[in-house]
Amino acid sequence: MDIYDADLTGAAFRRLCGGNQQEEDQETCVEIAPIPEQPGAFALRDSKNPAAGTLRFTHDELVGFAAGVGTL
Repeated sequence: MDIYDADLTGAAFRRLCGGNQQEEDQETCVEIAPIPEQPGAFALRDSKNPAAGTLRFTHDELVGFAAGVGTL
């Protein structure tokens, strides 16, 4: 099954924050959750606008994404 076809009902999103932490309304946060029934797959969404949709990653893609963001 394609991870974008997976149902996120029951996905347990948790908030991860970083960036501008001096002003709470400008803090940079995302929410991440394991995709139910998809071992090693994760959904990532905007914490301020979760209805906007999700980006979805396999474990290896997420590790690569995080490594790339860390080097910017």
